[in-house]
Order: sequence, then structure tokens, then C-alpha cells
Amino acid sequence: MNTTPIRVLHVLGGLEAGGAESFVMNLYRAVDKGKIQFDFVKHIEHKGVFENEITQMGGKIYRCPQYNGKNHIVYCRWWNSFFEEHQEYRVVHGHVRSTAAIYLKIAKKNDLVTIAHSHSTSNGNGISALVKDMMQLPIRYTADFLFACSDKAGKWLYGENATRKPNYRMIPNGVDLRRFAFHEKKRKEMRNELGIAEDTFVLGHVGRIIVPKNHKFLVELFADYHGVNPNSKLLLIGNGELFETVQQQCTQLGIREAVIMVGSKTNTEDYYQAMDVFVFPSLWEGLGIVAIEAQANGLTCLVSENVPEEAILTENTNALSLQSKDAWLDGLQKVSVGERMRTPKNCMQQYDICTIADYLQRFYLEQHEKVRR
Repeated sequence: MNTTPIRVLHVLGGLEAGGAESFVMNLYRAVDKGKIQFDFVKHIEHKGVFENEITQMGGKIYRCPQYNGKNHIVYCRWWNSFFEEHQEYRVVHGHVRSTAAIYLKIAKKNDLVTIAHSHSTSNGNGISALVKDMMQLPIRYTADFLFACSDKAGKWLYGENATRKPNYRMIPNGVDLRRFAFHEKKRKEMRNELGIAEDTFVLGHVGRIIVPKNHKFLVELFADYHGVNPNSKLLLIGNGELFETVQQQCTQLGIREAVIMVGSKTNTEDYYQAMDVFVFPSLWEGLGIVAIEAQANGLTCLVSENVPEEAILTENTNALSLQSKDAWLDGLQKVSVGERMRTPKNCMQQYDICTIADYLQRFYLEQHEKVRR
């Protein structure tokens, strides 16, 4: 009997700690690697925070050209060559929307089962967003299966009619609930490591420092709160194109010494322990996996009304309008240092990565068997 694991190819922008990447890594950690191995195609040149872990688990990483429109022929040629050279793949799972209609079409030509996965609800504004909107329109007709982290994300990318078809799946962004559970000892260790006093109130955020995450609002909110409660700090986990801009904003508002920016981390579960409240003022979200993690940790969460309802699981999670900063300040004032709620297991069960990994593992194996080269 052949016990060699099948290999599933995941296509991502990079391998940083973003929502899609974190979901795939949570899934990768949970699947039976004696049956399934994940390999990755990334578009970004620099090394991502997950790359060492991927290679340690047996995964392979390839880099394709970063698409800019002018290199369309080069991009297509790369993918054609890749699938010709790598006959081991029968399933490709695409998380990059903008070019999915290109690489999934080429994958289908090479007899692979194709999966598109929606992790967002917007491309933003401007010409770049319009181009992406047009490029991703054919995905609903190209992919064999249409996945989404929430129904809101599914309707946005594929259209409402597509979400009622049999090839559509809503796949929650699962997390390891045990990994993100609260631990008092780890809280003390992390606060000591970060130089945070026991009685200091900590607002926390995990996410790439990019426009959709709305750090500008978050920093302004903290500045107002810090003015009233000086024994407070803002803890930011993540990297991104606006990292230095946010640093400058903190300096301009006179709060630089009260803001801790630690960059991307693979052990985000440790950093939730140090927080007292999780603040998530996103302009748009496909789901908001970090909000799920924060709730698993028992934190009070203040999230924007743009976060899908599927991500609001506990009574201590409040969706607020970005038009009312006073509502956010009021929410912060109601939270105490060290406050945690015991998260009911039943309200989080749908996001248990073990359950989701079991489902997708069976799905991948079934699809792999259907393909005949």
C-alpha cells in the first residue's frame, strides 16, 4: 500500500502573518502530514515569517513572478512551465484573487482540481482596485470550487447566485482553540518581556499595518484614551507598508513611548495574553481571524461594524461604528485591567481548526482521487 502523502499546492501573495496565510498555516499544522503535505507558490520575493516552519514540516516553497500587467506573457509562461514540471499536483488552492483567473485556468488545462478562496470583501479604492475587480470577475466561472471565509466574502467575490451553487463552500477561518486559551503565567511572562507593568491597561491589535486595518483610527483612538488614562499602552503586532507612517503618527500625537510595535510574530498567542482589550477597527474584512483568536483568549473585543457577523461569537464582542469615536472610548472605559471571560466552547466550536482540518483533509483526498492523469 502506498503511504506517500498527497501534495496540495497553495497559492499566496507572500508568507507573512496575514489572515489568509495564518489560516493556511493553522490548517497545515492540523492536517495529518502522513496523508497530506502542503506546498506553496508565493508572489513576493522577500522571506516570510512562516517559511522556516513550512520547510521544517516538509513543505516546499516556489516563487512566481509578481504580476504587473506588463509581464502577462511571462507570468503565464511561468505557470505553464511549473505545471509541466510538477506532475505531482492534482489539487491547487488559490488564495490570490487578482490573478486567480489566470493561474487557475492554466491549472485546469493541466487537469488539476482548482479551488478559489475569498478572504476579503473589498479591493479598496482607486484605479488599482477597479483593475483587480475586473481581473477577478472570471474566477466564479474558472474555478471548480468556490471557497470563502464568510458568506459576505463569498457574495462579494463570486456574486450572490454563485454562493447558492453546489460548488460553493463557506470554510470558517479556523484556529487552534487550545493554543489561544488564556494563561495567567504566560501573561506575566509576556508583560515582563515587553516592559509592561501589572496595572497598566493594554489595548492590543494583531494585523498587517496596511490601509484596510485602519491603524490611523486606532492610533488616534489610543491617543484620546491615553490622554485620560496615562497608565495605558498600545501593543501592535504586525508589519506592513504603513509601519513607518504609523510610527510617525504616534510621534506627532506625543504617544510614541506608550506604543509598542513588535513587528510580525508567529507566536501571536503569547501576545494576546499581555492585552486587556482587543481593538479591531477594520475598514473591511473577509472574516477577521485575529478577532476569533482574541475571543478564544477571552478578551473583550471592540470591532468595527465592517467585521462580518460570523466573527462575532461572544457577548464581550461589540461591533461599533467608525463614525463614533466616543462609542469606542466608552467601550474602553468599561474594561478593567486583567479582565477575561471564560469563553464557552460551544460558541467557538465552528472555528476549531481540528474540525475544519478534518473536513478539508477528506475533501482534498477525495478530489485527488478523482483526477486521472
